[in-house]
Amino acid sequence: MRNSRITGVGRYLPEKIVTNDDLAKMMDTSDEWIRERSGIEERRFFELGKDTTANMGTRAALMALENAGLQPDDVDFIVFATLSPDYDFPGSGVLVQRELGIREVGALDVRTQCTGFVYGISIADQFIKTGMYDTVLVIGSEIHSSGLDMTTRGRGVSVLFGDGAGAAVLQASEEKGIMSSHLHSEGKYAEELAVLDVGSSRSVPRVKPEMIEEGTIFPVMNGNFVFKHASTRFPQAVMEALNHNGYKPEDLNLLIPHQANLRISQMVQKQLNLRDDQVFNNIMKYGNTTAASIPIAMSEAWEQGKIKEGDLVCLAAFGSGFTWGSVLMRW
Repeated sequence: MRNSRITGVGRYLPEKIVTNDDLAKMMDTSDEWIRERSGIEERRFFELGKDTTANMGTRAALMALENAGLQPDDVDFIVFATLSPDYDFPGSGVLVQRELGIREVGALDVRTQCTGFVYGISIADQFIKTGMYDTVLVIGSEIHSSGLDMTTRGRGVSVLFGDGAGAAVLQASEEKGIMSSHLHSEGKYAEELAVLDVGSSRSVPRVKPEMIEEGTIFPVMNGNFVFKHASTRFPQAVMEALNHNGYKPEDLNLLIPHQANLRISQMVQKQLNLRDDQVFNNIMKYGNTTAASIPIAMSEAWEQGKIKEGDLVCLAAFGSGFTWGSVLMRW
């Protein structure tokens, strides 16, 4: 049977480090307050004039291609996951295609926020399994910092997010590779974590001065509600993947969850009775980078030798929409 497997991973993080103490100078918060609620110690913010969502994704992609021993021209298709594209349209995927200087391959943008990379991997896997493509580049890239309310009014959301990009190369293989992917949504909770006003096609004009004045251009989140649902859906997604393939939690070599909140990851670890070495977390350094968080973490885990040939690896995510999902693979 024709399968797909990840042959290269990469990441890019902006140089600018923003600590909790730095945020405390902008809003009524503290290092202790942020760590206690999220586990985050610092995050990266993009540099205006240097970093864009697309070119950060391109840099992560080049690292992934190098690790796979490939050149940009080897790519047959691009899947780009982001909630913070360079433009409202066109999507950032075509900008990566342009920046990589490759032939006229297709480029698909995915808009499922925190689960964007998991959805992207699933799409790439299906394209490869059906024989349509042999090599697919999947990218997650985000610039949150330019769209956050960096005042006390917005601290409940703004302290959580950071900027960055990650990428993976999927190639056709006769080996096991990706075993299955499992995708879900529950749209009745769409407004619990969203940007509701700015750019909405329901508004005429789409941007009004009062949106800026009243702060409705910024993300809103029902924090406790989202936390509760994430804590339920994360372990469900992991168990769905394991059960589907006849495995148990103790069989996992590594779980790489979307880096939403360290407390959520620790809760999932406890529910699944996983050891510390079975779960990879780096939210402490980068905050929540949405679609980029899993590929950034996967790249670091591989580089640190925490993912090895033949390991059983699970990716799991939950986020705005609500959407959630998982991918199980044999590395």
